[in-house]
Amino acid sequence: MKDSNFLKENNARHFWHPMTSPEDSTTTPPKIITGAQGVSIQDIDGNEVVDAVGGLWNVNLGYSCQPVKDAIAAQLEQLPYYSTFRGTSNDAAIELSYELADFFAPDGLSRAFFTSGGSDSVETALRLARQYHKLRGESGRVKFLSLKKGYHGTHIGGASVNGNANFRNAYEPLLPGCHHIPAPYTYRNPFNETDPETLANLCIAALEDEINFQGANTIAAMIMEPILGAGGVIVPHESFAPQVAEICERNGILLITDEVITAYGRTGAWSGARLWGIKPDMMCTAKAITNGFFPFGVVMMGDKMIEAFENNPAAKIGHGYTYSGHPVGAAAALACLKETKRLNVIENAAARGTQMYDGCLALMDKHEIVGDVRGGKGLMTAIELVSDRATKKPIDGASAALIQETAYNAGAMVRVSGPNIIMSPPLVVTDADVNTILSALDAGLSTVKG
Repeated sequence: MKDSNFLKENNARHFWHPMTSPEDSTTTPPKIITGAQGVSIQDIDGNEVVDAVGGLWNVNLGYSCQPVKDAIAAQLEQLPYYSTFRGTSNDAAIELSYELADFFAPDGLSRAFFTSGGSDSVETALRLARQYHKLRGESGRVKFLSLKKGYHGTHIGGASVNGNANFRNAYEPLLPGCHHIPAPYTYRNPFNETDPETLANLCIAALEDEINFQGANTIAAMIMEPILGAGGVIVPHESFAPQVAEICERNGILLITDEVITAYGRTGAWSGARLWGIKPDMMCTAKAITNGFFPFGVVMMGDKMIEAFENNPAAKIGHGYTYSGHPVGAAAALACLKETKRLNVIENAAARGTQMYDGCLALMDKHEIVGDVRGGKGLMTAIELVSDRATKKPIDGASAALIQETAYNAGAMVRVSGPNIIMSPPLVVTDADVNTILSALDAGLSTVKG
């Protein structure tokens, strides 16, 4: 490895980072991470901190998950790559499809389409949704519905159904026919409603109104995160998802759950759909499927999709990726799935998630700049920072960055997204790790007065 001075000097010279400006990488140099062990990461200057971001929502089993590393190494020796396009397959992908069908059976999903990651999975689901309706003779169903504040990746389709202008404005015009309804976000919503159940019903009414306005026979699918992650860990009332599912079923609209974040135990349940007791027509997953060790994803299909596509000569899927069903990724996913089940991570995710949520509520009592705390379902927690609680004015970017930097120096990597500090640590964190994160957050919040 080149020495630290070389790496620091060249980071922004030839390298554009995602989700920031090239200028920012120069004026605010990133942490250069050079090592990781357990649930901690080490930077180029020798600092070691607990990773409260979990990589990027994906390192559920921590950085020392040897079974996944071993599976990757073994597969590289056996078959490092081959295509799964028409005419060829590989043993790892076949075995993985079998295991995934078993894992997602309670969600009513039993067919897999492999991708290279979350954005690919969303793009796949949107495309197959349109094809589904064409195969059934309803070619006019081309529109998509989604939630404001929702995040669905970075491809044109995903950006079009994204509900956050930050991921849309620079790339418009996007895909036509994408319409957004209010999210059940109690802290900020157009109804000024703070009761979760009442707000859920208002959002449901808005959904039905939009369907009536657009015409149900023009809508292909509704896509939503069971818990909105990047939008600030927005947890809907338990009545919300079942009502969405019923409305979609009644109107012939496919329901796609975007579980790139929530699948494989993050919510304290094995999937977000299972958390809320619904059965989607398609489910997008990625991230934790390989513990972040290999780029890989999968879209799981339910009975409606199976009926429309199988035993139908017209149902050729004209879509796929060079790395769909990559044997190394499939081997990593097999090992990761086995270890995820062996450790039964949902139990620790639920317990440590409650600890994290309660700890953040205590920080809210202590620090005026904490306007809202969201979470309580597994290891997904966010605190929203404000400069004034009465007006809910968001904190400025410089203050948020100072909090993040101070927390890092105090022992934890946290993620700042707008006015939100988001925590999504590995699902194998201990109570001591969570206390370290909370202590570091306390130190960071103490640097800024509300």
